[in-house]
Amino acid sequence: MLKKLIALSPLLVIGALAYLSFERLNSVGGQAPLKPDTAFWTVLSVADGDSLKVKTASGEIKKIRLACLDAPELKQEMGAESRANLQRLIAEVDNKVIGYVVDTDRYGRTVAEVFTHRGDSEKFLNEEQVSGGHAYLYKQYIKKCSNRGALEKAEEIARANRRGVWSRSDLVKPWDYRKRS
Repeated sequence: MLKKLIALSPLLVIGALAYLSFERLNSVGGQAPLKPDTAFWTVLSVADGDSLKVKTASGEIKKIRLACLDAPELKQEMGAESRANLQRLIAEVDNKVIGYVVDTDRYGRTVAEVFTHRGDSEKFLNEEQVSGGHAYLYKQYIKKCSNRGALEKAEEIARANRRGVWSRSDLVKPWDYRKRS
């Protein structure tokens, strides 16, 4: 019996390590998740398609910028639609989100990957905005996102299906729009 256990022990160790490594994977994008800033944030308002104001579990009010994407400005074509989509996604979960902080931007906003949870369902809001054509991938910042693979795939899908910002070739990218303003 002991010889059989010793013979099987390498397989048991490999199995345990595989289980532990898969347990750490995020269900969205297959990356190991970042540590959440707080348990839940309550969304107080949606400024545009990539910016929120939240109240943390400790009561702190924070401005949040969705990481690794750039949505049309409100004054741009598709800007109001982008904000409306983000508002809808947040309203579906009673304004409760979880944020995984990536950085702080030059305006002092918390840059985060933001998720919603309802029962067994999870949505990655950054990915939802990009896959629906409500935002562009912000390629100069993509390396900071642990779920960059999901975001890159989301943009491929939106572009291939000509969704939202990809439905017309004459739309100005938000970063170009801001330079002109």
